[in-house]
Amino acid sequence: MNIPAELKYTKDHEWARLEGDVATIGITDFAQKELGDIVYVEVETLDQTLEKDEIFGTVEAVKTVSDLFLPLAGEIVGFNEELETKPELVNSDPYGKGWMIQVKVADVADFESLLSADAYKDLIGA
Repeated sequence: MNIPAELKYTKDHEWARLEGDVATIGITDFAQKELGDIVYVEVETLDQTLEKDEIFGTVEAVKTVSDLFLPLAGEIVGFNEELETKPELVNSDPYGKGWMIQVKVADVADFESLLSADAYKDLIGA
């Protein structure tokens, strides 16, 4: 199980990487394995400001459709457009080319309230 130590995580299986006041968000390796083959990623919240834990999009796999929850309040300022034609990048590279959105974070201090890699490992029993 790939759980990079430099990232923060949520109980809903999203990850966040903070650079300045912009966070890159995606779903974890654990989540993509649970979902199976991802066939579609939908994000209709670009340029919107959302609160923490609000739904920012959905991910559709062969087995199911799952909501995506925002780990940090802020404005959605970027979407990985490559996922429109290659949603399978979420399966093959969830922490790299499979990133989903970028958020201009309302309060950078909130980043520290997310789960550490060790806490996330405990959550999923890894």
